[in-house]
Amino acid sequence: MKRLRLRKKRLLFLALNLLLALAVLAGLIAIRHLSGLLETQKEAPRWRGDNELDFSQISCFIPTDDRIGITDVYAFRYAMLDKFHEAALDVDNDSTLFVDAWSTGGKGVASTSLGRGDVIVTAVGGAFFDFHPIRLLSGNYLTEGDLMQDRVLLDEDTAWLLFGGTDLTGLELRVDNVPFVVAGVIQREQDFASRKAYTDGMGLFMSYDAWKRLHEDAGVTCYELVMAEPVNNFAVNFVREKFPIGNGVILENSERFTVDHLLRLLGEFGVRSMQSRSISYPYWENAARCIEDWCTLLLLLSSVASILPVITLIVWLVRWLRRGKDKLEDELLPDWKEKAEEAIRVRQRRRWEKQHGYHEK
Repeated sequence: MKRLRLRKKRLLFLALNLLLALAVLAGLIAIRHLSGLLETQKEAPRWRGDNELDFSQISCFIPTDDRIGITDVYAFRYAMLDKFHEAALDVDNDSTLFVDAWSTGGKGVASTSLGRGDVIVTAVGGAFFDFHPIRLLSGNYLTEGDLMQDRVLLDEDTAWLLFGGTDLTGLELRVDNVPFVVAGVIQREQDFASRKAYTDGMGLFMSYDAWKRLHEDAGVTCYELVMAEPVNNFAVNFVREKFPIGNGVILENSERFTVDHLLRLLGEFGVRSMQSRSISYPYWENAARCIEDWCTLLLLLSSVASILPVITLIVWLVRWLRRGKDKLEDELLPDWKEKAEEAIRVRQRRRWEKQHGYHEK
């Protein structure tokens, strides 16, 4: 009876270890899934393509009361090209070594003859939609090469309010009573983090230059960069040295979902949410932070769940090694010792026979 109970306890203990191991595996799979959820965090591998160089993705967030101008962005670009040449990274086209984008936000009033409403305006420049490949329902993205800066990209809610549809390319509207043309209509990101982060209601995108004409005091509050990484931390160290960040924040997106970074976030638990700088993060960064928090929680739970299986495995290995040692000492070593002694005796006998001229007939 006691033996049966002991066997049941062992089976229950084994089942518990197996369940905990599966929970750890599920947590790691969930972290991997979540870390690949946001397209805004994947521009480095997209830009790299088949290039042999590594690339790093970096985001800079400037305080609202410390905005920088477009001339600061261009000055940083020139400094970056000089750094590439200094590092002997000259190529036929320097622009293959980096891609960047900048943006800022504000509020406006959009109107047509069919509707009118308050909207959140995201003013963009550079290759913004390379970093943010939002799904197009119709039309085209805004690009840095647009000759006319009078095009806007509407989200689906704004399109329905102002026009009652989504196939609107070329139609006219007014933003803050200034005429613009619809470039296209987009669907907001559908992942759970972006849906939680974007709570501002209707919105549209326009070029940074156009927004600057409407609001002369506007400045860049978000700068995004993918930059060649010939050696570790080359890009982020250069950005920290040369970018006019002021009291802002520089983040290396390429490393934000690694175990090392998530462990650092665990160490900052309860402090990270404290904000002493006047930085207004855009919704895509808030979405990334939401994913970071979930990944950090899953890593913590996985670590706790792994304690018992790891201890059990260590105990089992120690017992297995001890049994192997006992078998070695009790069975194998005596056998080896006896064989070695017999071999020595045979060798000594042959030597004696040779010395005394004895030959077996």
